[in-house]
Amino acid sequence: MVKRNIIKIDESLCDGCGSCVIACSEGAIEIVDGKAKVVRESFCDGLGACIGECPKGALTIEMREAEAFDEKAAAEHSRQSRALQSANAERAEGHEGESEPKSPCDLPIHRMPGSQMERGEEQGEGPGKHLKRLGPGSQLSSWPVQMRLAHTDAPYFKEASLLIAADCSAFACPMISEFIRRRVVLIGCPKLDPGEPFVSKLTEILSSNDIRDITVLRMEVPCCSHLIGLVEQAIERSGKKIPLDQFICMIDGKVVKDNEMVRR
Repeated sequence: MVKRNIIKIDESLCDGCGSCVIACSEGAIEIVDGKAKVVRESFCDGLGACIGECPKGALTIEMREAEAFDEKAAAEHSRQSRALQSANAERAEGHEGESEPKSPCDLPIHRMPGSQMERGEEQGEGPGKHLKRLGPGSQLSSWPVQMRLAHTDAPYFKEASLLIAADCSAFACPMISEFIRRRVVLIGCPKLDPGEPFVSKLTEILSSNDIRDITVLRMEVPCCSHLIGLVEQAIERSGKKIPLDQFICMIDGKVVKDNEMVRR
């Protein structure tokens, strides 16, 4: 044990959003029972890269007795975690063996030209305008929509516009069909879904396809604000410059554009 700087987490302020977990490249922090915790002191370098990512101000640095920082062990832990997350993501995409039956979510499905969606796609005015309501038909053009189940090489990603939406937005946003129209939809929850697999899968999609632009639709609750951070990380990792817009669905169903966000 040595006396050194180490991260301190105020659990009374922590909402379990997971921002600090992603920011900690050494893997010292994990979400346990809905709260961020330093699970391995020897993995925490005490530099505080995670502090600025916490929207609640729950993280600080304190000087106290703790295990010495083990840089080599932290690097190995990080490597193993990435390998495990990658393996889990691959398993989620579906089994490659032909002997097992395929479920609908194991195969990418998209609507063919001439479908009802394409014949009616000139209806409506798009996000934020709402001058005309779309018809009762679904605007969804691809399946599955869960980020963890998405197929990186699915044909519908070619030159696509993406809608990355928070899970709750489909139930809270009255005009959700206008956001879905002409976009390939991917959904997730920044509080409940592990951040790194989400970012890794999206990075693969962006790296492997010519994506035109990305629209993010999130809820106004604080934990949901982390969704835009996950998307920005994926864009940065892909090395591409992709136009990015963010809309916020308020609790009352009103949708506003986040004009404070820096556009790429």
